[in-house]
Amino acid sequence: MRFNFVLDFLKLNQCRGEAILDISYIIKSPLSIALYDMVKRFSNFPSTVLIEGEIGSGKEMVAETLHSFSNRSNMPFVKIDCGSISDQVSDNELFGTDRVSPGLFESANQGTLFLDEVGELSPKIQVKLLRFLQDRENDRAGGSWTKKLDIRIIASSSSPLFQLVKEKKFREELYYRLNIGYISVPPLRNRPEEILPLINHYLDYYCKEYKIKKWFKSETLEILKNYPFPGNILELRSLVEKLCISTNAEYILSAHLPEYIQAKPVSISSWESQVGEFESQLIRQALEIEGSIRKAAARLQISHATLLRKMQKLGIEK
Repeated sequence: MRFNFVLDFLKLNQCRGEAILDISYIIKSPLSIALYDMVKRFSNFPSTVLIEGEIGSGKEMVAETLHSFSNRSNMPFVKIDCGSISDQVSDNELFGTDRVSPGLFESANQGTLFLDEVGELSPKIQVKLLRFLQDRENDRAGGSWTKKLDIRIIASSSSPLFQLVKEKKFREELYYRLNIGYISVPPLRNRPEEILPLINHYLDYYCKEYKIKKWFKSETLEILKNYPFPGNILELRSLVEKLCISTNAEYILSAHLPEYIQAKPVSISSWESQVGEFESQLIRQALEIEGSIRKAAARLQISHATLLRKMQKLGIEK
């Protein structure tokens, strides 16, 4: 089972242009194997699937894996960043116009439509999505033109979607329509045995990508092995890249690590503050590198609207 799991993910990484490496030593956690089994099982059905998990935990990879394992693998995989959709242009973007062009829904016909951060959809778009899930017909804006579509819908959310339902921010009927198949992506801190293999994986990748030679000293790896990585795989990958480009020496020492990682592990009571500190540092770094909020959001793999809210919450100026 594990051998097939690795081969499948390696093939997917090759298609996505990711690091083409032998990652057979990365899959260590029973949680990852259980996740794979569920993805494999759901891929045999056209039912909608809801994927929940923390930012950076790999929800989009899970969605792409579902698509690649299904009988739609040779058809389009279309991602919609729900946080970037405005009511003013949503009809044209999603459903097309009567006489001009098809929208994103039609472009995913016979394939998979991935609704990233579905909880950020406006009430108006939630109604239209619910209507589509009920009758599977696409109504182009500005006219009476309709078309029956064959689309597999996969949705993701970093926030518990049912909590948004209870807060009256997400339609209950839509929640039940989306939550046919349910996948919870575990955070990296719940599968610590995969931290060192992932570090070595991305170290190898960036050394090849940037044509450099870098090594982690054993004491550095020991610190990283015990760090909880509140930003999950996204934080780990960003950290490895940061250390590769910012360290002059060939060996990466513990002194090269950010201060918040060198410090002793925090208590559970301060977990939320640690997450906030990491998010603030990651956002500031992305803004400094990219120079614009929209580009920084793309680098962080979150929507423009989500980044704006986080900046406001953390007191980061635009």
